[in-house]
Amino acid sequence: MNILKEQNGTALTLRLEGRLDTTTSPELERTLAESLPGITELSLDFSGLDYISSAGLRVLLTTQKQMNQQGRMELRHVNETIQEILEVTGFSDILTIV
Repeated sequence: MNILKEQNGTALTLRLEGRLDTTTSPELERTLAESLPGITELSLDFSGLDYISSAGLRVLLTTQKQMNQQGRMELRHVNETIQEILEVTGFSDILTIV
């Protein structure tokens, strides 16, 4: 998985490419841990994301909880396959998908 990072003041966009699964979710966790202090707007761009597993969903849930304390988080450009996973798991009710 590739993570492309763009920060503008307190707004951060992470563009994810590839698969977010058990193997790659620790990389995203590390990137978020390093990047989130001081961030009030987090945007995760899923336009290049092909797959998400339960490990990836756990990272999203943990990040959403943190961002509820310091600002807001949204998912952008979610493809149909990942949207279906988010709906079936109930994550579409918890996360902001635009």
